[in-house]
Formats: sequence, structure tokens, C-alpha cells
Amino acid sequence: MKTYTAKPGEIERRWWVVDAEGKTLGRLATRIAMVLRGKDKVQYTSHVDTGDFVIVVNADKVGLTGRKLAGKLYYRHSGYPGGLRVRTLGQMLERRPTEVLRHAVKGMLPKNRLAAQQLRKLKIYAGPNHPHAAQLPEEMQWQD
Repeated sequence: MKTYTAKPGEIERRWWVVDAEGKTLGRLATRIAMVLRGKDKVQYTSHVDTGDFVIVVNADKVGLTGRKLAGKLYYRHSGYPGGLRVRTLGQMLERRPTEVLRHAVKGMLPKNRLAAQQLRKLKIYAGPNHPHAAQLPEEMQWQD
């Protein structure tokens, strides 16, 4: 018996839309990362991008547990001495709410060139509207 390997030309990609309002950040990011990688499909192949497109709306209304708004920190460094910048989750949500979810999903993807390809299929919007109506996205089923 031979092992099945998905070829890039025979992968059927679907578009999913997720409303992030009230959903827990980590659980939402886990589900999105799984769909972007294609692990929910029968044809999943680890070295081929078999995932679907995901549109996230209302990213600014994502739910959090505990005291993460003040306690969770995001670090970035400019590369220069003294160039470390620190922001709390609350500051990130009011400044760039889409980057909070993108950062969480990126951390759950593999650390290779395939991850960059998979992350490009993620479209995040702070408000309830998105410009991808022509792709006929389906509502992603959610279990809580």
C-alpha cells in the first residue's frame, strides 16, 4: 500500500468566516491555525499547504480570561541598543487589534517557509465587514 501525498494542484481550498466577538483568544487561534494548516482535512500532508482561507471579523471584540489585559506583555526590539519596546495586551488591542490575533495564530504554525504561506491565507478585520464576499465564505462551525 502506498502513502498518499497531496499535490499542490489538486487541493480544493474553501473560504471560512469567523466572528471573533466573545470568543477566547487562544481557543480561537488554535482552531484557525488548524484550518490554515489543513489538519481538518483527510488529504492533510505535512509538507504541502493543504489549508483553507480564514476571514476573521470583529477581532477587536475577542474575549480574554483572567487579568491578561494588564499582565500579558508583547515584546519587540529594533535591533539597536536600548531598543526593546514593551506593550500590554490592552494597549495592543486599542492600537492594532488585528495584530493580537495574527501574533497568536503565527505562534501556533510551524517555524518554516510553509508557515509564511499559510499565514497569508488569514484575513483579519477589526470590524464586522470584510471585502471577500465574492469568494462566498461559509460560517465556520464553532463548539464551546
